[in-house]
Amino acid sequence: MKDNEEPPSWEDVAREHARFLYTVAYRLTGDHDDAQDLVQEVLLRVRRGLATYQPGSMEGWLSRITTNAFLDEMRRRRRRPADALPADPERVLPRHPPADEALAAETLPADVQTALLGLPDDFRAAVVLCDVAGLSYQEIGEALDIPVGTVRSRIHRGRALLREALA
Repeated sequence: MKDNEEPPSWEDVAREHARFLYTVAYRLTGDHDDAQDLVQEVLLRVRRGLATYQPGSMEGWLSRITTNAFLDEMRRRRRRPADALPADPERVLPRHPPADEALAAETLPADVQTALLGLPDDFRAAVVLCDVAGLSYQEIGEALDIPVGTVRSRIHRGRALLREALA
């Protein structure tokens, strides 16, 4: 996008980057429903902030929004834990995973996903943005609003914790 061009429309962003957003959200949350909620929150934030989007990496910008929304939700959940069980667990029917979740589950083995979910939020965000989303260290630093050296450290420590969990 050149300086004199209009920013992309919200519909274009939603259509062209939906799979990317879902993949990042699913790897951060580890749950289909939470990932969908996170994508919805991200798209709301995109709608509010699209007018101020500066030319650059759209995926980096979206990753930053996704990661910030995820970390905000994790902080909110720590302050107000929610009861995850329904009022009548006997009436809950087993569900079949949606196509996106089935594809995501096939892409990353269950033990790796479980180990990934066991990482501290900051390490998980850095590892997901690097190894799942494929962003550069610079883009990750911009997405997380941290220096590149901190990105390298978090990725290194996160990968070490993953190796330890998978050993």
